[in-house]
Amino acid sequence: MSLYLFALLIGVVAGLRAMTAPAAVAWGAHLGLIPLEGTPLAWLGGTIATWTFTALAVLELVGDQLPKTPSRKVPVQFGTRLLSGAFCGAAVCIASDAWIAGAVLGAIGAVVGTLGGADVRGRLAKAFGRDLPAGLLEDVVAVGGAALVVSAL
Repeated sequence: MSLYLFALLIGVVAGLRAMTAPAAVAWGAHLGLIPLEGTPLAWLGGTIATWTFTALAVLELVGDQLPKTPSRKVPVQFGTRLLSGAFCGAAVCIASDAWIAGAVLGAIGAVVGTLGGADVRGRLAKAFGRDLPAGLLEDVVAVGGAALVVSAL
């Protein structure tokens, strides 16, 4: 049951930051916290995948703060978050042969993270009088949440 919760939560992270979730899952696999050995996703724990997803996550964290970055709710951005959530949810559950349920829950979490994150960030930006503090706070929640999910597996 808890794996399903973790699949949902890593999906929420993907909804907040699309590349933070796969970077966290890659690190979890790399450090042996997520058992992917002997599965089709074993490559995710390798050095190349881990550092590639980490670089993409850092670039996303920087790019998200730029004023010209498109809304997370436009089709390409939303779709990327859904795929990221489904992929990461499947990775969390694949060792238990529950990857389909993990993918579905990860995608549901991504919807929650995308829409909920946009709403909360908008409210915080209004309260702060500008977007940057709200965006940075969202970054902390996404990275911290990803670390908590992966470390709890």
